[in-house]
Amino acid sequence: MPRLSFAQIDAFASGPFTGNPAAVIPLDAWLPVPVMQAIAAENNLAETAFFIPDDTGQADYVLRWFTPTLEIALCGHATLASGHYVLSRAPEKTHVTFRTLKAGVLEVRREGDALSVALPAFATKPSVDDDAVAALGKAPVEIWSDGNHRTLFLYENEADVRALSPDVRRLGQLSDFAYTATAAGDHYDFVSRVFVPGAGVDEDPVTGSAHAALTPFWAARLGKTEMSAFQASARGGALQCRLDGDRVWLSGGCVTVIEGEFILPD
Repeated sequence: MPRLSFAQIDAFASGPFTGNPAAVIPLDAWLPVPVMQAIAAENNLAETAFFIPDDTGQADYVLRWFTPTLEIALCGHATLASGHYVLSRAPEKTHVTFRTLKAGVLEVRREGDALSVALPAFATKPSVDDDAVAALGKAPVEIWSDGNHRTLFLYENEADVRALSPDVRRLGQLSDFAYTATAAGDHYDFVSRVFVPGAGVDEDPVTGSAHAALTPFWAARLGKTEMSAFQASARGGALQCRLDGDRVWLSGGCVTVIEGEFILPD
């Protein structure tokens, strides 16, 4: 039976069993999409990342991400985890690049004991979403959207964000958007929680792509380009965020917790 190298890596993690777990599977060539989707469903993590060598010269690898139910356009924590997988096997390398199908070329680089991933910065503008507010269960102070798949709900304080108990089934029926609740933090510059039930993830532990919108959002409010953030999920995860022009750099730790083989049927 075909066997694939497999690792499960906690990203934006302070140690094992914190941050956001991602499955990482390096390939020589793409598997059929239904097979990659079935592997992601079997893993039952927020994302499974697959990558192959990039023969175009634009990057080191080509990277794709799958939730348990669909392929997505961008995933920050699984990109960081993929970078950790590559760089931990090549101590001489300082960075690695990944070409993606819809998010351009992404970079992961070493920064001391941590890793940083560069994602596109997503601008947001005022929006309205009464159905999502009803599902979240508490009205925010403001609603902002990037016009694509990310909607931000600004709350008065951290306690409001932590206290949310949304109707995730109702949210999932609305769309596959990432619904992000955020507020100024008590001990961090800002905090957040992210719900993506329409893509098979009721609450994401730590979401890099959400911080690609949160970082410019909070940079404008706080008047600074470097910020500390915490995603207040049950697992939780801390990030250092830096706005750099049209890119957002997100830094955090990675820990490999499982290594082995994924066995495919003939």
